[in-house]
Amino acid sequence: MTDPFLHKVCAPAEFARRAAALARPLVFTNGVFDILHRGHVTYLAQARALGASMVLALNSDASVRRLGKGDDRPVNTLEDRMAVAAALESVSLVTWFEEDTPIARILECKPDRLVKGGDWPVESIVGAKEVAGWGGSVHSIKFEHERSTTSLLKKIRA
Repeated sequence: MTDPFLHKVCAPAEFARRAAALARPLVFTNGVFDILHRGHVTYLAQARALGASMVLALNSDASVRRLGKGDDRPVNTLEDRMAVAAALESVSLVTWFEEDTPIARILECKPDRLVKGGDWPVESIVGAKEVAGWGGSVHSIKFEHERSTTSLLKKIRA
């Protein structure tokens, strides 16, 4: 039996076509989302509220390792992280990127809203210039719940 939400998982090769079919305004966000926690789900719900649909691009496992989060990261594989994200009501479509940044996925879907968490100043968000260039807006959402996967792992391992 296949999980009913897996229809929201989309390979990069199909992403532009699938994203084009979503209701606008389209929100785009990205990240690792390794061990999903309250901070993640609150952030994703707030990001989704900025539009009619939201796509989430996850870092591939190799991309996560290049971020320097530790040799043991990600804890959950890309396949598992995508399934968990796809199960969220706030997420309309989930894809991934192998590169160090999601710029290719951003250019493929041309979102109306580009969103990252409050630790990202708007001017530092990858794709901000491009999204603003086609008339979209860029948002850095203040964290409502100070949580992180890194701190959760430290707590578990202590």
